[in-house]
Amino acid sequence: MKTKSDPTKELQALRDRYVPKGPFNASPYFVESAQGAMIRDVSGRELIDFVGGIGVVNAGHCNPRVVAAIKAQADKFIHTCFHIVMYEGYVRVCQKLCEAAPGDHPKMAVLANSGAEAVENAVKIARHATGRQGVIAFENGFHGRTLLTMTLTSKVKPYKFGFGPFAPEVYRIPYAYCYRCPLGLSYPKCGAACADKLEEFFIGNVAAESTACLIVEPVLGEGGFVSPPSLYFQKLSAICKKHGIVFIADEIQTGFGRTGKMFAMEHHGVVPDLICTAKSLAAGMPLSAVVGRKELMDAPQVGGLGGTYGGNPLACAAALAVFESFEQDKLLAKAEKLGRYLSKRFGAWAKKYEIIGEVRGIGPMQALELVTDKKTKAPATTQAKALVKYCVDHGLLILSCGNFGNVIRTLMPLVVTDDQLERGLAILQAGFEEVSKGSKR
Repeated sequence: MKTKSDPTKELQALRDRYVPKGPFNASPYFVESAQGAMIRDVSGRELIDFVGGIGVVNAGHCNPRVVAAIKAQADKFIHTCFHIVMYEGYVRVCQKLCEAAPGDHPKMAVLANSGAEAVENAVKIARHATGRQGVIAFENGFHGRTLLTMTLTSKVKPYKFGFGPFAPEVYRIPYAYCYRCPLGLSYPKCGAACADKLEEFFIGNVAAESTACLIVEPVLGEGGFVSPPSLYFQKLSAICKKHGIVFIADEIQTGFGRTGKMFAMEHHGVVPDLICTAKSLAAGMPLSAVVGRKELMDAPQVGGLGGTYGGNPLACAAALAVFESFEQDKLLAKAEKLGRYLSKRFGAWAKKYEIIGEVRGIGPMQALELVTDKKTKAPATTQAKALVKYCVDHGLLILSCGNFGNVIRTLMPLVVTDDQLERGLAILQAGFEEVSKGSKR
């Protein structure tokens, strides 16, 4: 009798032969289909998705509105290049972005392909508009893998190691990581003193008059899902305004409902000069954008911004369907409800499991930082890795993050059903039971 072949093993063999080791893989699976918050692999395994393509499918895998929009657009035209023959989808997406972004000032938007491209364009715009070169980024931040965005990114391994030299005129300051305060202080007594350090930074590192922009994630993504208090961002924004520095919010992972609002900076009452967005903007299609103040966006000369594929018609159709889904399917309300529930559940777990040092986050963008000792806060890196493996082995896709790899993060699609959510949380809790046993041995 002929032995039935294993499609996963066959594909893995091809991956090992033809794809370099550089692109990492968080699981051993190959997807066959996906819907909502569920993935089915080529061998028929059912996987609950708490990763969402790393925050890309907030509106769900194969969102029906998005799929229909892509199919309809594909029947008309797939590409012309916006620079050669314009099309309605591009300008409609820009219109929607300008209407959705915080602030009542005139805005404009430009479209690109990836989050890294959005960041690169935002820096270009800021430099051109100010006539300055310096860029201030933050420790633990992640902004991409291109030369400039890799330079802005803080973590060396694996993102920067061996890839230098890096782009010039990039400066880095500490982020408000309250659980591991770089100043050894505690909020709210400190009054967000770490933000005040920016003024001192201008003395010994880069002059304010030479600084084009400051770029910051409202919640660190790869850096550990750290969410500073509102006062921190309010102070940073005020200092930037005082010195004519462009305040850029990197909302690539936090945008489009991940924190319970369309953009995370809305939680803090801060209106960025420029916002970078991508990931869930088009529910899986490659599309990114920079949206911001009209006078800044319109500063670069004709031909200074753009690219062959930026604002692809299929991606624009998908993005417009995402906006429709947020409006018609009330995804922000679902995000708020999901965030409250996760915070409550994780808070209870923190009391039960000694390994959970802190639960933090905004809305459904939640994190559990694992430590081997709550007093010393020593990172439980090995345990976090074991927890992720346990979950993946039992049908739950989940990721760790943070400089020490000891933070578990949640990025499930906002359309996850109650049953799917409970099944996923049951696997995660069973994983905590398992790693907690191991830590007691």
